[in-house]
Amino acid sequence: MKQVAPFGEIIRWHRKESGLNQQDLADMAGVGLSSVYEIERGKMTVQYVTLLKVCAVLSISIEFHSIYRVL
Repeated sequence: MKQVAPFGEIIRWHRKESGLNQQDLADMAGVGLSSVYEIERGKMTVQYVTLLKVCAVLSISIEFHSIYRVL
């Protein structure tokens, strides 16, 4: 089975590669500093819309795959 990095680590890596600190990212995404902090530390209850805003600033896309089909 393929190892996958925790999502917070991916966000942190992209933020640092972009030369941003947590406050910069929060300001650019229009979210609170605590939201960025919580995402990077893997908090499971971050709102989806907040996560999408942060990902958009970092040019990260999220894909969901399911075998579910609407009949």
